[in-house]
Amino acid sequence: MNPISREFQVFVKPVGARCNLDCQYCYYLEKDALYPFSKLVLMSEKVLERYIIRHLEAATEQIIGFSWHGGEPTLAGIGFFRKAVEIQKRHQPSGTTIINGIQTNGTLLNEEWCDFLAKEKFVVGISMDGPSDMHDRFRLSKDQGSTFSRVLRGYRMLQKYRIFTEILCVVNAYNVNFPLDVYRFFKELGVHFLTFLPLVELLPGTVSTVSERSVPAGNFGVFLNTIFDEWAEKDIGTVKIQIFEEAARTAFGQDHTLCIFKKTCGGVPVIEHNGDFYSCDHYVDAAHKLGNISRNTLAQLLDHPEQKSFGQAKKETLPRYCRECEVLDMCNGECPKNRFITAPSGEAGLNYLCEGYKQFFKHCRPFVDAVSAQWNNQL
Repeated sequence: MNPISREFQVFVKPVGARCNLDCQYCYYLEKDALYPFSKLVLMSEKVLERYIIRHLEAATEQIIGFSWHGGEPTLAGIGFFRKAVEIQKRHQPSGTTIINGIQTNGTLLNEEWCDFLAKEKFVVGISMDGPSDMHDRFRLSKDQGSTFSRVLRGYRMLQKYRIFTEILCVVNAYNVNFPLDVYRFFKELGVHFLTFLPLVELLPGTVSTVSERSVPAGNFGVFLNTIFDEWAEKDIGTVKIQIFEEAARTAFGQDHTLCIFKKTCGGVPVIEHNGDFYSCDHYVDAAHKLGNISRNTLAQLLDHPEQKSFGQAKKETLPRYCRECEVLDMCNGECPKNRFITAPSGEAGLNYLCEGYKQFFKHCRPFVDAVSAQWNNQL
C-alpha cells in the first residue's frame, strides 16, 4: 500500500480580514462580515497550537511550509509569531525542515520585526504595485492617503537584513499600460523575485461585468509579453518572475507549482483566526466552509470529499475551447474564480483572462521549446 502524499499550502489568517490599510481592490476585507460577533479577531494560542500540530501531522513531505496571510498578519504582533515558531520547534518531526512565509503590506515592519524574520529565516512577500503614482492608485491608508513611502521603507529594511523577499505586484487597469516602467522600477530596487497578479473583480450583483480597475485581458497579455522580451534579453538568471518560471516548467515536463495553473486545485485552503477551514482564499464563504480544526484534523479536511470535488471541478468544467487549446498545458484554464465569460462557440466557463494568457503563452512558447530542446540534448 502506497503512503498518502499530500501537496498543500494553507493560508493562515491569524487576524482574519483585519488590516491597517484600505486597498480599494482587496477582496478579503469584506470577510469581516463572517464573524460579526468577534470582539477581538486574533487567533488564540490554543487554536494556534492545535493548528500547527495538525499541520505537521498532515504533512507528507520533508520540507513543511507555513503561510501566514491576512488581512495584514503583522497586526497579530511579533509575540504571536515568536510563539508560533516556538510551537513549531517543539512539535517538529525529526528529519523535517520547517519554512515560514508571510505576506505583508510592509508598513509595520521595523528593526525588531526584521531581526526576528531574519533569525527565523522567514520568506517574506511584500505587496507593491510599482512606482509611487501606480502604487498609490489603489493601495491607500485608512484615511485614503499614500502608503508608498512606508512600503518602500519596509522593503529597504528587509533588504538590509538580507531576508528572502518576493514582490507581489497587482496588475490593474492603470499600471498595465506601463510594463517597462513597472519592471525597471523593480529592477532598480534590486528585486530578484517578482510575481504579477492580474486584478479581476466582478461588480456587485453581476456575474460577468468587471470593475473599471480590473485589468483588460488583452492588455495583460501585452504587459507580460513586453516584460518577457526585456527579461529574456537582459535578466535571465538574475530576476525570477513567477509566471515565466511556471511557463518554463513545461520545458522539463514538470508539474506546475502555482495553483492557478495546475490541472486541479484544492491544495491551497484557508484557516481563519478561529480555526474555520475554507476551500480556497477566493471562496471564503458559508458554502465552502468544511469544518474547524478544533473538531477535525487538517488531514481530514484536506481529504474531505467536498474538498476533493472542489479541486476536481477545475478540470472537469473546462470548456471545449480550453481542452482543444494549444497552450492548455501552460494554463489549464487558470483560476476557476475568473471563469465567467463565454467561449467563441457560446459555451460557458471561459476564463476572463484567456485572451491575455493565450497571447503570452504563445509568445513565450518558442523560448520554452528551445529550452526543452537544449535540455533533451543534454540527457
